Order: sequence, then structure tokens, then C-alpha cells
Amino acid sequence: MRASLFITCLVDAFQPATGVAAVQLLRAAGCEVSCPMGQTCCGQPAWNSGFADDAAKVARATLDALEADAADVVVVPAGSCATMVKVFWPEMFELTGDHQAAERARRLGARTFELSAFLDERRRAGHFEVTPLADPPAIAYHHSCHMLRELRVDEAPIALAEALGCQVVEWADDKRCCGFGGLFSMKLPEVSVAMADEKLRSIPPDTELLVGSDGSCLMHLRGRIEHEGGALPTQHLAELLASALPPPGLPQ
Repeated sequence: MRASLFITCLVDAFQPATGVAAVQLLRAAGCEVSCPMGQTCCGQPAWNSGFADDAAKVARATLDALEADAADVVVVPAGSCATMVKVFWPEMFELTGDHQAAERARRLGARTFELSAFLDERRRAGHFEVTPLADPPAIAYHHSCHMLRELRVDEAPIALAEALGCQVVEWADDKRCCGFGGLFSMKLPEVSVAMADEKLRSIPPDTELLVGSDGSCLMHLRGRIEHEGGALPTQHLAELLASALPPPGLPQ
């Protein structure tokens, strides 16, 4: 199986370790991985700002690149960007009058997967084995909004974390918004900060690691933890999973 990795702007610019981990995991799941160089942004910032034409212009370049790669699947290590491709690209292109691009986006969206959903599907099919960690941490898992409410992905990341041997702590606010929300955090920073701080205060004290599948949420929460002098580390699920893989060059 060939997989195109849609790397996303945030991973490319700020969290390259997540991208490296995604490639390692996809290879461990039996995929030949490519990362088309023509991809840019999914267009979400402009789309959320109401600039549909500008968003479509940006997204069209990424659509062209991913479509030309002709892989079996497109995998995205971020629920928000996967949602943009699967849910909002067809709407955006229709709104801007590009009906041909809308139909192309629908076809691409049908073979686009958020990373944890794809890996758990491969695991259940017997194509991806998760090796338990030698010393698995007790984790709090943050369910990001786009991934949970648009893609309906909630069980896959928990199943993968538990396969690592991690204790996923009971956290009453695990499905509450972190307050980032893209432009929301810029337009209403005080509200955004208050939402993050309230969510973080509810994390059980025995938690050793805060894990999520959207780098933007983790960046926001990590910033608040550090600002308030906290010590709880954060990690993308992909990096946690990849830490259980054999070192490069050794048998899987």
C-alpha cells in the first residue's frame, strides 16, 4: 500500500519530530510512504477567516500535489487538517464556483485518513503491531474538537495508547475544547487562555504525560503549562507510538 503523507503546516514548521514519527509508523504498518513536495497548506486559516477564494487558491495547490501522487491513501497527522480535506474542501470549492475541484476533493477525501484512525484500522486488520513500552506512562488524552466532532474519531487513539500498555487516566474534561480554535485564540485570547487553564486544572494528579493527536492543541496547552510554571510534558500520539518501534536498521 502506498500512502501520501500530508505533513501539515504546523508539523512542517514547528513539530518535525511528529512528521518523522508518522513516516516511521506508516512504514511499520506496511506502507510505502511519499510526501509530495508540491503540498502547502490546507487553506484552513483563510477559510476560518471568511476568505474562501484565498483558501481555495491555497488548497488547490495541495489538492493538485496529493492527487498527482496517486497513492492508495492520504494520511494526515492532525485531525483539524484531515477535517479540512474531508469535510470542508468540497464545500469550499463549491462555494467558490470550482465544481470540478469540489468533485476531485470528494474523491481525495474518500481515501484520506487521520493518522491514528488509519493505524488502528491497520492494527485491527493485522498489518500493524503495537509493541508495549517497557515503562508505559499514565497519560491524559486530549480529544481535539475537529477530530472528535467532525471525523468522529475517539476510540482509535485510546486503543493505540492502551496497546502500548499506557494507563489512560479518567479525565472528566478530556473532550472539552482546549481553547485554541485557530483564529479564536487570536481574536479572543483571554477566553482562549481561560479555557485552556480550566481544562488543565482538571487533569488528574497522577498523570505523567499529556497526549493528543493535534499539534495545534498540544502547542496551546504546552504554552499554558509552561507559562504557569507546570512540569507536565506533552507529546503527540505519533511520537509516543514511534518510541516503541525498533531502532532504524533493526527488524520490525
